Amino acid sequence: MTEIDVSREEIATGTLSRAHCDAAVNAVLVDGFVVLKNVVDQDHLDVLHERMAQDLALLLARDDAPFNWNVGNVQQDPPPFPPYLFRDILLNDQVIAVTSALLGQGVKSRFYSGNTAIPSGHRQPVHADCTHLWPRLSVAHPPAELVINIATIDTSPRNGSTEIWPGTHLDVSAVAGMDIKVPEKILTARRAVRPPIQPSVSKGGVLIRDIRLWHAGMPNHTDIPRPMIAMIHACGWLETGTPLRFPAGTEALFQHPVLHICAEFVGEPIDHIHAPDGYEYTPEG
Repeated sequence: MTEIDVSREEIATGTLSRAHCDAAVNAVLVDGFVVLKNVVDQDHLDVLHERMAQDLALLLARDDAPFNWNVGNVQQDPPPFPPYLFRDILLNDQVIAVTSALLGQGVKSRFYSGNTAIPSGHRQPVHADCTHLWPRLSVAHPPAELVINIATIDTSPRNGSTEIWPGTHLDVSAVAGMDIKVPEKILTARRAVRPPIQPSVSKGGVLIRDIRLWHAGMPNHTDIPRPMIAMIHACGWLETGTPLRFPAGTEALFQHPVLHICAEFVGEPIDHIHAPDGYEYTPEG
């Protein structure tokens, strides 16, 4: 696993050195992911964590609580309004340096949500969020979308850090059609070549991964929920669907010379509690 120790000077100047950027790009191309350490203000994460912990109770009280495969993983949007909008989360300069180097001019942010691992013994099936853009490839195409994951607390196998299957973004045979789960036979063969890992990421770190990388949400064996924010950066030419919604008056926060936010700014309240939907969850009983 490649971890980039971003310096205080890089943080202060909103830059990423050529050596660090090259190392991060190479890691994403080869392994499918990279971790940038200490690039998000921990005080900002504390503010988000406190609010998301309060929101979690409201999500779980929904009749259609948005579980992803099982009751251990909840789809959860961060509050999309002040005072919970932070530039080093939504428009992190070090992250953008990496994603723009991989995705090219016109890179855009099209997704702002997340998931929370609540105390549970359940795990998700191994899956890829998206497969390759074109069918019947013999070689994987370059990255078209990258997922940015930011946990609000330290993550480890103990509290449900994501299981990652390095290098699987380059596999062109495993995931096709509407089912994003990877068949067990293919997992067994891949495990013999390069087994999965469950990385620990310190608070303030960011994990950037190719959206095609195989992964799975894992059990949280602690009694503290583990929220994790998820964003997606996409190539400028890729269709992005429904825009994100943020309050009118926050437009200036989202101005950036490189990254475009696919957003509309609205005057009415934004209901982030009832917005998220779960995935492939069937209630037991």
